[in-house]
Amino acid sequence: MKLKRIHTYLLSTAIIGSLAQCGKKDDGGSTVPPVANPLVNTKIRLDNTTVVASTVSYNIRPVVAIRLSFNNAVDRSTVASAVSLTENGASSVSLNYAYENNDSTLVVTPSASLKYLAKFNFAAGTGLRSVKNTALNTSLNFSFVTQIDSTNKFPLISDDALLTLVQQQTFKYFWDFGHPVSGLARERNTSGETVTSGGSGFGIMTIPVAISRSFITRAQGLARMQTIVGFLKNTAQKFHGAFPHWLNGTTGVVIPFSEKDNGADLVETSYLMAGLICAREYFNGADAAETALRADINTIYDNVEWDWFRQGNQNVLYWHWSPNYNWEINMPIRGWNECLITYIMAASSTTHPIPQSVYSNGWAQNGSIVNNNTYYGLQLPLGVAFGGPLFFAHYSFLGVNPNGLSDAYASSYFTQNKNHTLINYKYCIANPSGNFGYSNLCWGLTASDIENGYTASSPTNDVGVIAPTAALSSFPYTPAESMDALKFFYYKLGDKIWGNYGFADAFSLKNPWFANSTLAIDQGPIIVMIENYRTGLLWNLFTGAADIKNGMRNLGFAAPYL
Repeated sequence: MKLKRIHTYLLSTAIIGSLAQCGKKDDGGSTVPPVANPLVNTKIRLDNTTVVASTVSYNIRPVVAIRLSFNNAVDRSTVASAVSLTENGASSVSLNYAYENNDSTLVVTPSASLKYLAKFNFAAGTGLRSVKNTALNTSLNFSFVTQIDSTNKFPLISDDALLTLVQQQTFKYFWDFGHPVSGLARERNTSGETVTSGGSGFGIMTIPVAISRSFITRAQGLARMQTIVGFLKNTAQKFHGAFPHWLNGTTGVVIPFSEKDNGADLVETSYLMAGLICAREYFNGADAAETALRADINTIYDNVEWDWFRQGNQNVLYWHWSPNYNWEINMPIRGWNECLITYIMAASSTTHPIPQSVYSNGWAQNGSIVNNNTYYGLQLPLGVAFGGPLFFAHYSFLGVNPNGLSDAYASSYFTQNKNHTLINYKYCIANPSGNFGYSNLCWGLTASDIENGYTASSPTNDVGVIAPTAALSSFPYTPAESMDALKFFYYKLGDKIWGNYGFADAFSLKNPWFANSTLAIDQGPIIVMIENYRTGLLWNLFTGAADIKNGMRNLGFAAPYL
């Protein structure tokens, strides 16, 4: 009997254990079913490319198929409310859905082709459920940018005709949009009364180009110059002969660039004076009108007290002076940057010149501007690593011809500018930051607008923004590379960046953004440097002036034209 009870006990224990495997009892004694696994995404593909959630993919077809693979079949009835595609996180895109692999792969396609060069955000929320009624374990989010539309936006024309078209269209910024009272250039296309002294100097240089290419007549150009020069001489506010960065185009009163920058800006003044010298040399007629214009220009130039901006006879020039804050900004003008022209204009003055020691000690810092390191296989004679923004190779050289130009610090200024440009170009091709769109066709880092701001882009400050002025103002240095860029900007991106005043200031393909702005200091160099590439017109005018030749020689420059 004892053995029978033991056998019965063991048998009943085995039955109870077996039943326990079929379910669990909660505290109330009821049986709880086993928990099903959540819906888990195992792969995301855009067409045939696998991507990772929370990243951005580029160069995606506008008719992309978005494939989402899961560990279980999805409940089709939950898809439409859980999945979305929006353009820039705002405009919702209509979608179609299909299913593969027994419904464990969801295929999402746009109902219509997406926009080219636009950013889209895809999301799948936890409302997406499996056929076992389990929710997606975590929301999915990723973005992608669609590819560039490779079709031509305008009919093909000859390279020469394209250069002329760009010059003529861009000239409208200075001619059609010039201030109606002063004739000076507005800072940007939204500036209203604000005109810019330096940008106006660039704009003045475009007038001989426009006359020589029959965009306007000589009489029209002379009349505009008479308006500009009359305003500068008789109306514009000046400080020791120097002009402020910004002025009111009607009253001539300074508009502060910043709180303490409310007086003289010597660098902007030098750009303005360089433009006036070009106009003086171009309007060389013996008639009374052109003779008077030249005399008025000389008066304006002669009144600039360049030597006073040494701030007590120091061997350096200072950028700013304020009637309220005096020298408080205290910014010496030292190289290498865009300010070489400031020292040339100061040395060329017949009334307030500076000696060579100010150039060598102040600008050249006794040789500290020399670089001579190699970047991308190119030696850079002067300046910062990788050359800095490309406007360094433009602003001073709108008038100064770098061909054959040398001094104690650079044996060839043309090599300086060409290598600087090629380093910028090769950096964009190498694209170490991985910015979408950079290539041998889409390159050029310089100062420009960026989305919600402004920056001086360069290989050491690359925010993914290309400025057309960078490549186009480099035509004298890199004609083939600049032409490739011009064709890409015009034919491929023209629907987005070509407008009433030529090319927009800047754009980004990484986060698709296209400026609606145009700036005088960016539009002017495009016209002038393309002309210098084609004919050398502004180089010949500026460096043909006797006072400029003398000033450059006094600083120690040598060139065939000197």
